[in-house]
Amino acid sequence: MNGKRLSRIRNMGFVAHIDAGKTTVTERVLYYAGKIHRMGEVHDGQATMDWMPQEQERGITITSAVTTCAWNDHVIHVIDTPGHVDFTIEVERSLRVLDGAVMILCAVGGVQAQTETVWQQCRRYRVPTVAFINKLDRLGADFDSVVRQMNERLEVKTLLLQIPYFEGDVFRGVVDLIEWRLLVWDEDSLGATFQVLPVPEDTLEEAGAARDSLLESLADYDDEIMEQYLAGEAPDEKRIKETVRSVTLDNKVVPVLCGSALRNKGIQPLIKAIIDYLPSPHEVKPMIAHEKDTGREVPVEITTNGPLLGYVFKVYMDEGRRMVYLRLYSGTLHVGEDVYNTTRGTKEKIARLFEMHSHAKQRIDKAIAGDIVAVVGLKSSVTGDTISSQEESLVLEPIMVLKPVISVAIEPKSSDAASKLEQGMQKIMEEDPTIKVSEDPDTGQVILAGMGELHLEITVERFKTAFGVDINVGKPQVLYCSTIEQPAREEKIFEKKIGETEHSGHVEVSVSPNKRGQGNTFVFEQDIPQEMKDQIFAGLSEACLADPVFGYEAVDIQATVEKAVVNEKTTPQGLKIATQMAAQEAMVKAGVVKMEPVMDIDVLSPEEYVGDVVGDLSSRRASIEGVVIKGKYHQVKALVPLSRTFGYSTALRSLTRGRGSFSMMFHGFDKV
Repeated sequence: MNGKRLSRIRNMGFVAHIDAGKTTVTERVLYYAGKIHRMGEVHDGQATMDWMPQEQERGITITSAVTTCAWNDHVIHVIDTPGHVDFTIEVERSLRVLDGAVMILCAVGGVQAQTETVWQQCRRYRVPTVAFINKLDRLGADFDSVVRQMNERLEVKTLLLQIPYFEGDVFRGVVDLIEWRLLVWDEDSLGATFQVLPVPEDTLEEAGAARDSLLESLADYDDEIMEQYLAGEAPDEKRIKETVRSVTLDNKVVPVLCGSALRNKGIQPLIKAIIDYLPSPHEVKPMIAHEKDTGREVPVEITTNGPLLGYVFKVYMDEGRRMVYLRLYSGTLHVGEDVYNTTRGTKEKIARLFEMHSHAKQRIDKAIAGDIVAVVGLKSSVTGDTISSQEESLVLEPIMVLKPVISVAIEPKSSDAASKLEQGMQKIMEEDPTIKVSEDPDTGQVILAGMGELHLEITVERFKTAFGVDINVGKPQVLYCSTIEQPAREEKIFEKKIGETEHSGHVEVSVSPNKRGQGNTFVFEQDIPQEMKDQIFAGLSEACLADPVFGYEAVDIQATVEKAVVNEKTTPQGLKIATQMAAQEAMVKAGVVKMEPVMDIDVLSPEEYVGDVVGDLSSRRASIEGVVIKGKYHQVKALVPLSRTFGYSTALRSLTRGRGSFSMMFHGFDKV
């Protein structure tokens, strides 16, 4: 029964560039699955999954929302993720716990900046993916161009399962290449019903070529299909679907479907594809856990009968109550049960369990392996923690969190709000690991740091709405960091009396530049007591917190402890201070350089304004990567310093008479 129950679960999410139609697709899926009885529209602020006031006001998704629906005796857990680059942590933590994903692409915009980001996230977590090309009803839609961009820019092997069918310029339906039929949706029933028709004469040649290409691709993976294809026989539908499923689960191909969510076309075949081609929990590659004490890798078997193992992927403050979102990988979780946070070594209690439908909660008594649920009662658990039964010592890999790149100074408007601000700061950072709130030691100001202007704007609003703190906000500031340009070495002897104790330390440290984005690495192979070694590493860490020239965090440095003298006079504190001083003096010798965050920018401009757009980008110190022609529009790709992008949306509107659009994503840090 356990295997049968798990085989009917699909944990999947919708991922895409901003404005590709994720939330609209999710709304249709819920409507046709009978979960909701009225379709809300994003532009009206009525979409089910966009429940936050900030989302409804702006018409964008800010936080990932979870819901569950049923289709043909299967249970589908759905996560609708944001498309804006500022909220990429929401996509990261969602893909960390999902088994499959549907990547939605705009038929006009094609592969855009954030599309590439979410695709890399899918690959990092080895998440099998189905693509849905949306908005085929729009002027300028180009299905073939989008598929070509997927093959070239995402470097994937696409497998067309459908092609669009147009009557003149009007998108009418899709040709199903596997079942060889035309599907045309009934507009009077809001797309709930559709006609199944023979493939029209005027499309036979194009559809036939597309089907031949599909079978030819599948023949590379299946001998039976190859024999039938070479013999001129038509393979049976069941065999084709089994092969598509197999190669999709192995991440060898991405099946492509198409439609128009806003016009209610193409959604039912997409839901069927989620069930047919995306994995159930026990079909994905086993999750690897580590024994906390030994570090030994242990594959996790997904079973309801095994020991309890769950993963915290999101924390949210719901009307003052702390909600923890949990993906269960093994075992069964009951209300009232004591659990163990292996990551933090703390014991906690499950007070309540909820199945979530966006912001609405439904109480349940238990959750089993494969479920995604919300929990009340986990007071110390944060994003990336592992929950297990008391006797287990397994820890799952944490989520990769990007560094903040922009900051603002904030202060409460009244003394009464100061204590509320302090409480809110901790809760905000628990909710969103990419938000950092700290006090500037020089000015005493509270600094709020995040991933972009919109990210900070939303966070400030959350302080007001969720925690009742009215605050003043300064101008955005770019967060710089530093690195070194060449290798250097320094030896340091530290001897000083601190308080009543004589401290002594003698070390030699060499530093050299690491690759961009590699981070800091510390190397130390000498055999000395562990307490001394820990203090040396602490000294290296502290030396990198603020470089000796600009005072910025030093990154991408390899520091090697060449020699550490340990004798009867040596103290752990003395070694730590000597190490810190040696590392900082070596950095000065190596040449400290300031680095700034650089953004990938993707600008879509009408042809007549593209010269002005390129000229404006060049004036912002942008490096133009290329210009791609897309019909009457030109797509300009460039790398631009974040400090030169403030107010760019207003400037672009002015340059293109309101017809241009752009998207940005963090590229990395580079020398100023």
